[in-house]
Order: sequence, then C-alpha cells, then structure tokens
Amino acid sequence: MDASQARSLHEGPLMKLANVTGVGIGKDDFSGADVIVVFVVRKVPRDRLRDEDVIPEELEGIPVRVLAIGEPTAQ
Repeated sequence: MDASQARSLHEGPLMKLANVTGVGIGKDDFSGADVIVVFVVRKVPRDRLRDEDVIPEELEGIPVRVLAIGEPTAQ
C-alpha cells in the first residue's frame, strides 16, 4: 500500500481526532520517503491526550508526521 492509499483509508478517522485540521502526504526531511502528514492546531504531549486522540506513528507501514499549523482561517 502506498502513502496515498493509506491516507485515503485513514483520513476520515484521523479527521475526527481532537486538534486535527487536515491530512496530507509529504516527504521525510531526511530520507525523502513518503509520509502521511497530519495537520493539528497545536502539538500536545502524548501523556496529555486521551488514548483515542493519539495519532499513530505509522499507518499501513507509512510513517506519520504531525505538523502544528495553528488555527486555520479563510483567506
């Protein structure tokens, strides 16, 4: 399964998590491998999240990166 397929499969459930504003695909800064990017308003330490709101480190074998972008606003 590639990153696009994994993103499509998991986007709905990820969007229901607290603090999540979007899901996309990107490249790892170091390896250049495809990653799933989960956009959040702000990063919250794992120990301060409910278990059901923790974003997994990988999905379908594809690494997941969390990127804080602040509150989205219309342009």
